[in-house]
Amino acid sequence: MMKRALITGITGQDGSYLAEFLLQMGYEVHGVIRRSSSFSTGRIEHLYKDTHEANSRLKLHYGDLVDSSRLGQLLAEVDPDEIYNLGAQSHVRVSFDMPEFTGDVTGLGAMRLLEACRIHAPAARIYQASSSEMFGATPPPQSENTPFYPRSPYGVAKVYAFWATKNYREAYGLFASNGILFNHESPRRGETFVTKKITRAVARIARGLQDKVYLGNLDAVRDWGYAPEYVVGMWKMLQIDTPDDFVLSTGAPATIRDFLSEAFGEADLAWEDFVEFDPKYLRPTEVDTLIGDSDKAERLLGWRAKTDFKELARIMVKADLARIDSGDPNWIDAPSFNA
Repeated sequence: MMKRALITGITGQDGSYLAEFLLQMGYEVHGVIRRSSSFSTGRIEHLYKDTHEANSRLKLHYGDLVDSSRLGQLLAEVDPDEIYNLGAQSHVRVSFDMPEFTGDVTGLGAMRLLEACRIHAPAARIYQASSSEMFGATPPPQSENTPFYPRSPYGVAKVYAFWATKNYREAYGLFASNGILFNHESPRRGETFVTKKITRAVARIARGLQDKVYLGNLDAVRDWGYAPEYVVGMWKMLQIDTPDDFVLSTGAPATIRDFLSEAFGEADLAWEDFVEFDPKYLRPTEVDTLIGDSDKAERLLGWRAKTDFKELARIMVKADLARIDSGDPNWIDAPSFNA
């Protein structure tokens, strides 16, 4: 029988790549989207077919992680084999401005979904999107055994969701696994995340549409991988016999300066000529260094990152240049993302 998966956060970067991958694997995919007066399905439009078509295997449902009754209703209706909770308020800097909302959606939202699974879908396999931001100030390298020391409301909320997942696994026997993913990017990354902000600026500067890009801390060290590879790791976590928690990362450190150098270099530009510092992009508490140790995932899942940050920067810049060169008005006429 065709497997059925339910994805929260399907319209985001990871959700769109995961939906794409699962459809290729023969799944029927159900996505949870929030009601809005404007469409936010751009990342999955190439996957979507009219539900009246006989071969339509992607179905979208209105719902929200703050609405427990709707979550229960959806699980009862869809009866999924696998559930991927990718929904969250996932911007770390914004979480300082909206800590209560971040905690409600990112932390309590995971608990609401787990409780709905306990009641309506106890046999489903559950993936919880955890984050390297949970490690925060703990020195690298960070593995599944590294203590958490979150440095943002987002990190705190993700720690809550992580332990809720472990608790429901141990208390109720749910097949619930945490994927602790380090930074993973792609051409589908949101424009206000630093990597996308950089590569978008490179493309616009190279085409004479923008003069500067404003950034905060350039010395932060991150472990950047390629998002399409990471969603395969998510899926692999639900295919093994026993639920567990796994770090997914490249293990290779790079500063934001390093990423700037690669991205601007792809357009034959010197980043120092176009980057300005703005203190409003600094976090009240900074995370200095995140470098993952994915030995466990390689041993038990057969998963390993293949794309390093240099290739990732080139992929993203080329994609952003192609969007401008295609005449996309959303990129040509839009203001620079310096908000």
